[in-house]
Amino acid sequence: MSNLNELHVIFGAGPVGQAVMSELVAKGKRVRIVSRSGKIDAPAGVQVAAGDAADPAATRACCAGAAVVYNCTNAPYTAWPEQFPPLQAGVLAGAMAAGAKLVVMENMYMYGSTDGQPLTEDLPYAARTRKGRTRARMAEELLAVHASGKVRVAIGRASDFFGPGVRTSAAGERIFARAVAGKAAQITGDPDMPHTYTYMPDIGRGLVILGERDEALGHAWHLPSAPAVSTRAFVRLAFEAAGYPPRIQTLPSLLVRGLGLVMPIMRELAEMLYEFEEPFVVDHSNFARAFGDHATSLMEAVRATVAWYQEQAGGSKHTLKPTSV
Repeated sequence: MSNLNELHVIFGAGPVGQAVMSELVAKGKRVRIVSRSGKIDAPAGVQVAAGDAADPAATRACCAGAAVVYNCTNAPYTAWPEQFPPLQAGVLAGAMAAGAKLVVMENMYMYGSTDGQPLTEDLPYAARTRKGRTRARMAEELLAVHASGKVRVAIGRASDFFGPGVRTSAAGERIFARAVAGKAAQITGDPDMPHTYTYMPDIGRGLVILGERDEALGHAWHLPSAPAVSTRAFVRLAFEAAGYPPRIQTLPSLLVRGLGLVMPIMRELAEMLYEFEEPFVVDHSNFARAFGDHATSLMEAVRATVAWYQEQAGGSKHTLKPTSV
């Protein structure tokens, strides 16, 4: 278990890094958060540092004195194979120099399509997509480094995430910003397939738990999520919380793939369409048995997310009684 005097260093100031920071601050921990610019809106008492996570010299300096390091970095979606591995290598170097535990945020891409089988941590890494293969190589590297004794590593994995502050996600602006504006949610795939969505504060809490518990080391863990629902049901909850009748606009898969021939970002989205064209249900029972199940109820999480988006839109609320999808 950690103590209040230990320093926790977070690389990445996006929604995941912010969620980890909030959880650590709530626990009264010493926190240093690192971004390339060093310009972060952080609570009083949190150290803010500028540093390139891909530069081992910078990460060693940023990790000085750390007991736990959290890798919450991300690479541009169109440049994962080129830019993501160097970020991991840099943070690994910093954690190694400090002798710190390393907690890493991952997603589910390494598994590839499971034909609707629930996602568990013992599945093979069978991804056929370039982002999935990149994730698989990075995960294998982390576990190999842990096995070598060079760095103590724990991995947390989550599905498509949502929550206050989350914009660029399948469950970000395309659902919530449009819901609070009364516009149709924009989705891809089959809206009636069950899909796991993970609430960002639950991700932050889960990653901090992995940093606290030595029995988490050397393993990948699926972080707690509310039970899977269809994307249609998820959208309905968002619109009900926003006070509008639910509306869905589905972008046809053939169109997404066609646009991918000429648009790099659509090409990256197209290769991951399988996640929304078949059941995508994440099993976090291993985490729940080991550390407890802290998943926020989907209704509570959606309402908090809608409230945040309403604040961003100027605080307006709508009270029209919704209808069913």
